[in-house]
Amino acid sequence: MEIGSIIKTARNEAGLSQEQAAEALGVSRQTVSNWETGKTYPDIISVIKMSDLYSVSLDRLLKEESSVKQSYRSFLEESTNTVKSNERKSILALVLTTLGIWALSLLAFILIHTGVDRYGYGAAITWTILPITFFVASFLIGSRNFWGGLKWLSAPVFSLMYSLSGFATYVVTNHSAVQSVIWPDFAKLPIGLAISLAGLVIGTLVRSRKYKKEQ
Repeated sequence: MEIGSIIKTARNEAGLSQEQAAEALGVSRQTVSNWETGKTYPDIISVIKMSDLYSVSLDRLLKEESSVKQSYRSFLEESTNTVKSNERKSILALVLTTLGIWALSLLAFILIHTGVDRYGYGAAITWTILPITFFVASFLIGSRNFWGGLKWLSAPVFSLMYSLSGFATYVVTNHSAVQSVIWPDFAKLPIGLAISLAGLVIGTLVRSRKYKKEQ
C-alpha cells in the first residue's frame, strides 16, 4: 500500500471528507487529494497533524517498511533537514542581529565626545535601544521555541549583556575624566532579566495559543 492510500484510508476511518480534513490541516482540498492520489507528498509537519487529526499512530503512517516507498522516506528526510537548516539560519540571524545592535550601540557611544551628548545617548541606550532589542529577541526565541527548554537560559545571558552595557552609559561619563576602572553595572541585572523573561513568556504563550488553534 502506498503512502497516499494509507492517508486516504485513515481519513475515511476517521469519518472526514477531504474538505473537512483540508480545513483542519490548513491546506486546500486539492492538496489533500494530491496526497491521497500520490501526485505529491505531505511534509513531516502535515504528517504529524494528520496523525493527530485521524487518531492514528505515526508508526501506521510511516514506519511500516512494507507500506511506505523509499522515495517518500527520502522526501521526509530531505524536508526535515531543510526545516532544521532554516531554523539554524534563523537562530544565527537572530544572534548576530542582537549582538550587532548591542555592539554598535556601545561603539556609537564611545565615538561621541561631548559629555552632554553622551548623557542623552546613554539614556537612550539604557532605557530604549537595548531593552527593546532584548525584549524582541526574547519574544522571537519564545515564539519560535529556539533551543527548546534551553531557551530560558537566554534570559540571564541578555541580562548580563544589559549590565555590561553600563560602561557605555553614565558610568563611562562619570569615570572617563579620572580614568578609573569601570565595572559592570550589576544593578541592571534584575532589570535585564525581567525584560528578557517577559519577552520569553509572551512569545511562548503566543506559540502555545497558535498551536492550540491549529489542533
